[in-house]
Amino acid sequence: MTKDAIQILESALNLPQQARAFLAEKLLESLDADLDFCLSDEWRQEIVRRCAQIDKGEVSLIPADEAIQKAYEALE
Repeated sequence: MTKDAIQILESALNLPQQARAFLAEKLLESLDADLDFCLSDEWRQEIVRRCAQIDKGEVSLIPADEAIQKAYEALE
């Protein structure tokens, strides 16, 4: 890792939680930018809506393993 990257990381880790989450989201989005797929306007709007619900605390998230377990139980 470069010296600049280490300095950026150290600075980012000192940000408040919400700022770190925003930064992480934008960095992850930048990794997907090279993918060649088409996302419909409807799906894009749905993603924005759901992210807003999470950011506003209107919904609660559960761990993936718990969600998967519930899905398997629903199939039984």
